[in-house]
Amino acid sequence: MADAAVSSDLDVISALRALSNPMRLQLLSWLREPRRHFPLEGAIADPDDVGVCVSHIQAKVGLAQSTVSAYMAELHRAGLVQATRVGKWTHYKRDEQRIAQLVDVLKETL
Repeated sequence: MADAAVSSDLDVISALRALSNPMRLQLLSWLREPRRHFPLEGAIADPDDVGVCVSHIQAKVGLAQSTVSAYMAELHRAGLVQATRVGKWTHYKRDEQRIAQLVDVLKETL
């Protein structure tokens, strides 16, 4: 039982750390409505089903691709987004179930 609590605490800490960066928080917010916030021209996958290509995210934020990839990797490690490879491109979408669980844990503990 104690191991599960420690694991849960580490998951929350990881998620909060990922959300502490303003750009990562903004990216997660934009991914809530991908069709509204990202260009769909040239999209090779449905942004609602598969997610938004990292190149489209990079074009919106105007940061280096490596920086955007690092931001998205942090959100992925925290379990806040899902990553899917389509060819040579990585697409990201929010993990709504994980986000809901995080919100529930925060409601219970804060």
